This record gives sequence, structure tokens and C-alpha cells, in this order.
Amino acid sequence: MTTSSLVVSHNPADPADLLLRVPEPGAAAVADAVTKARAAQPGWLAGGAGARAAALAAIAEAIEAAAAELAALAVREVGKPLTEARAEVARTAAIWRYYAQAPYDPTGAVHEPFGGSGLLLTRRRPHGVAGLITPWNFPFAIPSWKAAPALAVGNTVVLKPAPEATACALRLAEILQQTLPRAVFTVVPGGATEGGALIASSDAVSFTGSTAVGNEVVRTATARNIPVQAEMGGVNAAIVLPDADIERAAAHIAAAIAGYAGQKCTATSRVIPVGAAHGPLREALAAALGELRTGDPADPATVCGPLISEQARERVGQACQGLAVLAGGTTPDRPGWYAAPTLVEKLPPDHGLLHEEVFGPVAALLPADDLAHAVRMANSVRYGLVTSVHTADLDAVLHGLDHLDTGMVRLNAPSTGVDFHLPFGGTKASSHGAREQGRAALDFYTRTRTYTLTPGAAM
Repeated sequence: MTTSSLVVSHNPADPADLLLRVPEPGAAAVADAVTKARAAQPGWLAGGAGARAAALAAIAEAIEAAAAELAALAVREVGKPLTEARAEVARTAAIWRYYAQAPYDPTGAVHEPFGGSGLLLTRRRPHGVAGLITPWNFPFAIPSWKAAPALAVGNTVVLKPAPEATACALRLAEILQQTLPRAVFTVVPGGATEGGALIASSDAVSFTGSTAVGNEVVRTATARNIPVQAEMGGVNAAIVLPDADIERAAAHIAAAIAGYAGQKCTATSRVIPVGAAHGPLREALAAALGELRTGDPADPATVCGPLISEQARERVGQACQGLAVLAGGTTPDRPGWYAAPTLVEKLPPDHGLLHEEVFGPVAALLPADDLAHAVRMANSVRYGLVTSVHTADLDAVLHGLDHLDTGMVRLNAPSTGVDFHLPFGGTKASSHGAREQGRAALDFYTRTRTYTLTPGAAM
């Protein structure tokens, strides 16, 4: 959080535990960081593919060497359960290793001219300084899956992390700066002022966060005519057909509702059983949620840790107020900002829980008459990030693939979980601009330049 020009970060499992208190640097400091990054960028690019590849590979090794420390920091600063924190750090190292090969990728193509001799070439070139604005829920992975491709293709990076994850971002910067040249990667802590200054001075902007803020980021960057991508919210559905393995589907959906207290844009918040699946899934899912461990995120058995703040817990409580509760709906009696994994039913169609992201361990059960009805329900919100479909019927799978209006479809798997080597993003209000992750990210951090080469004399 930011308080009277200070960035303050507390442990959400123990709010009395203060991790960090640093001054907000202000807009001028952000502009200065971008100026230094811009001055460093030509040298970083000119160093060549070998130097960039070696640097990114060394970063992967350094992250692996510090894995236990980084996981413990994520547990403490953002309340991420230890098992998930360890997995995030391992994925972070894998991201850097994956993009360490990208500098050797082809950067363009050669074409024959329409007539006469010569060559036509296309070549992808970096924008300059990539300004990154990242959330707190994946404090190492999201900055990495933005920064690694940006650096791989020759940009320099200035990162403005969420205030709640400032300690994680500063520690990540220490690791990167041991390998990278000066000013190639810089972290500027802060809030809205610093974020606005970064958008105002960078050459490309990548944002992950709330829809309201993301829309403003897009408007501001677009007004400057710079490339911008924004990954925002999701009100994701899980569709369960009668032929599905109900117990397995319930386990997957429970994990996608309650994992990390539902604080993921890919979390499941609407569960849509089809026809005869309703009764069995209703019972199995309520039982599965009740069995998940809620508590200390440092305990490896914990699935549902604390919410990030008191305000977040209040938001979850307000979303469930007055609803029919099948599981959860309670606040554990312990220090920290905890809420039990909760399943509700019989909501009116216009209830906010069905249309807006709560970002907590809460989901609504919404029975559908048939698959077509379920798909219409899944598509009925303004978001379109991910949908999970649980069935053994290939025809149903193909129907879902053809008619679901989401950027990602996961079959017989939780809605949560991403493959960092494939494109990530949604439709409608969930995303704007080019996809993140995989080779698609390299396209966003570069622009195409076309060259026409003709002979200087008649041949």
C-alpha cells in the first residue's frame, strides 16, 4: 500500500509484521530512470545475441540458487502458500531460461522484389525502453515473463511493481543487476504517480492489474501512440457435463476457487453443472472446498492463505452477504486477512458476484439445462479470459472450443495454471493488445522494419 508518500508493505498473514517502508520516488525519479535506461539500450542491443542469451541464462541460474529465499519472501510479503511460492520461483527460473534462447531466433525474412534485381528484407527491432507495471499476486513470475522477452530482443526495462510486492521486486532487481549492465533493468517503487510517469516516458508499456486501471493505462499509452498491452480481470467459468468424472472435476474446481485465496485472474468464480451433473457436483464440490487447508501460508499443506489486505477481505464478505452458502462463508478466527473458501447458490442473474471480479476464494453454482445453455452462461459476462470444461465427450469438447468466447480453454483441468511457452490472454474486457508469454511476447516488444535493397549500378 502507499501512505502519505511512503510505500509500505506488510505481511498479510500477520499485519503487524512490517517488511518495508520506503519513500515514493516521484514522477521526476521515474523519468530519470527511463532516461538512463534509454541511454543504456543501444549498448545492450549492440552487445549481440550471445551476450543477451548468456545474461538471461545466468539470471535463471541465480534465481534457482536463491529459490528457497525467494519463496520465503513471497510467503511473507504477499501471503502466497509455500507450495505455490516454490512453484512460482521454479517457473520464474524456467521463464528466464526459455527466453535465453530467443536472441538467436530469426528477426525477419528475405523476399524477392516484384521486378528487377535486389532484395526486400523485414527485420524486427526493439522499441527502446519497456515500461512494466505489475501486480502483487505473482511477484516474481509476472515481472519475469514481461522483462525476459523485452530484454531478449534488446530493450531495456523499467519496472513499477504493485506496492504490496515491493520487497519481492527489489530482491529480483538485485539478482538481475548482478548480471545485467547498469540501467538495463531498474525498479521504481510507488503508486499511481509513478505508474503514470512510467507510461508518460516509456517506449512501450505492458500492464497487468485491474480492469479500471488497465483501461486508463491503455487510453494514456494510446494517446502517445506507443505499443501497449493490458492483462486485466476475469470472471471465469467451469462447465461440468454429466459424463465427467465428478470427483476429479470437483477437486480441480475447488483448487481453482481456493488456491492462493482465489487471488488469480484465472481463478474459477462461476461453476456451471449441466443437467444431471448438478446434484452430484453440488455435493462433491462443497465437500472438496471444506477439505482444503486454510491457514498459515508458510505451512506446506496450506492451499488457501490470507487475502492481501483488510479491504480485500471486506470485499469478499460483502460479495457473499445475504446469499445461500453451501460451503465456507466464514472468517477464520486468527490474525491476518483470511476468508474460508466459499460456494454459494441461487443468485439473482444481476448479482455482482456473477459479473465482476471479486478476487477472493468465492464461487457461485449456476446449473444449466444443456451444453448450449452452459456456453451462453459462460459467455454472458464482459470478461473472456479462461473457461474450463470437464467432460469425456469429444463432441462436447469441440462444441466448447468452437463457441466459448474466451482466450483460453482448459479441458479436464483447473482454470488456473498457465504454460509460459504459449500465448496468454483473453477476449473482451480481459485483455487489450498483443498476447503475453511464449514467442508471441517477442512480437510485442519489437516492431517490424522493411528494407528495400537495390543495386547501386546496372547489372
